[in-house]
Amino acid sequence: MSKELVDALDALEAERGIEREIVIAALEDALRAAYKKQYNAEQNVEAVFDIKKGNVAIKQVKNVVLDDDFENEDTEISLTDALVINRAYEAGDEIRFDVTPKDFGRMAAQAAKQVIVQKMREAGREAIYNKFADYQDEIITGEVDRQDARFLYMTLPGNQEAAMAPNDQMPNERYRMGDRIKVLVNKVENNAKGPQIFVSRTAPDLVKRLFEQEVPEVYDGTVEIMNISREAGDRSKIAVYTHDTDLDPVGAMVGQRGARVQAVVNELGGENMDIVEWVEDEAQYIANALNPSEVADVIFNPENERAVTVIVPDNQLSLAIGKKGQNARLAARLTGFKIDIKSESEAANNLSNQSSLKNESGE
Repeated sequence: MSKELVDALDALEAERGIEREIVIAALEDALRAAYKKQYNAEQNVEAVFDIKKGNVAIKQVKNVVLDDDFENEDTEISLTDALVINRAYEAGDEIRFDVTPKDFGRMAAQAAKQVIVQKMREAGREAIYNKFADYQDEIITGEVDRQDARFLYMTLPGNQEAAMAPNDQMPNERYRMGDRIKVLVNKVENNAKGPQIFVSRTAPDLVKRLFEQEVPEVYDGTVEIMNISREAGDRSKIAVYTHDTDLDPVGAMVGQRGARVQAVVNELGGENMDIVEWVEDEAQYIANALNPSEVADVIFNPENERAVTVIVPDNQLSLAIGKKGQNARLAARLTGFKIDIKSESEAANNLSNQSSLKNESGE
């Protein structure tokens, strides 16, 4: 090896950000292992890289031991023999002997090439991981590439592959090769196979990021998205809030003639959006969450602080529950309450029955 290797190490550090000391340490480890494998696996050796000349020397390390304790000539030297070398040596010292083979230069050059290639590969993987780790929980546009039984694969900017699991794919969408779609980067891993990037079209945060792109008040924090409950591809409920008393947070999300919310709906293949106002009053918040139905009363369960009975007008019962219970289910997820919905007539009958039972019991 020569100064060319030193120049290569300098270039790696400048262009790829790979610290020279890391490459040298890896090179020394590789050469030490190569020497022990080819020459003497029992020896205790070190590989020492001369950064000025670009050369490598193999040093055999021996421990100085008392003559009576001497057992292994590969790793030990007797005190008597050590004193011949230098009368300052004592038991417990280490002595290094140069055992660099004459033909070691070719082996060292090959090892250096392998180490540098490996470090460049690792640095490339690390750079990709760091880049996409910064994109985690953010929207990115990718191109559909292929699909197998496990994943839908996409190509992201920089020609990086990402995978979308079946539960992250919209049930109302069919993906074709070449389709460009927006996805949420929901997980970035760095393992032996390199960076693994996973994306989603069903994550609630995708809805949040899309509104951040469409609504300046959400992007700058004037309007806060407090919570989202979502059945991807069908319907989402979004609770919003603002500290600005002069601003209607729901109106800001909808936009003039519904332009803002419609842009999000279009991006999600027609998924319906119910936008409701978040308020501190839990009863009012629950009533808002059941939009578009009207709510007559919200009764909290004294035995369960996270359960309520909601009373709605008779003609609003099916609307409040929703198709297959969807409206009530999404409202419950949005608010964190277990919601039992009853019509006014049903509630009145229950009250009447309870009164009759009390009268019959003489209470």
